Amino acid sequence: MTQTEIATLGGGCFWCVEAIYQQVKGVKSVVSGYAGGRVRNPAYREVCAGTTGHAEVIQIVFDPSEISFEDILYIFWRTHDPTTLNRQGADIGTQYRSTILYHDPQQKQIAERSKKETDASGLWPDRIVTEIGPFDAFYPAEDYHQNYYRNNPRQPYCVMVIDPKVQKFKKAFAQKLTT
Repeated sequence: MTQTEIATLGGGCFWCVEAIYQQVKGVKSVVSGYAGGRVRNPAYREVCAGTTGHAEVIQIVFDPSEISFEDILYIFWRTHDPTTLNRQGADIGTQYRSTILYHDPQQKQIAERSKKETDASGLWPDRIVTEIGPFDAFYPAEDYHQNYYRNNPRQPYCVMVIDPKVQKFKKAFAQKLTT
């Protein structure tokens, strides 16, 4: 029986982050949803209005014998801009904040070290503003948000925003791809 772990990350629009991690070797599932807010069972409309405090996040189930939490974060730092507060590109609002929600003390330690090392590396010219906090609750997004890029590859947002990120990811992380 394979032992799995969970990572919960927000890096802007969950469609973008989901599209990346669905292609990573060792990732068993990716679910788009909401976390880090004050309201139970929020709806997309409420989250987008900024009234719930939630971020758009993905919850990743992964096999640590195939990919480590460190490697998941390595990809995270390189596939979104962790230096912009409450925005990714044209997506603006607290729901698009960069966040790592740790599930145990070891993930907290790894996330804090990874952030510090990445910030010091010069990968980004500006300081990383990603928040690191304890995981509390995860609420899966509505069904139409799940597998969005896979199900809607010709939708304009997918073509103009997600696809370039996916292509860049595939080029940079070819050894980490499932296919």
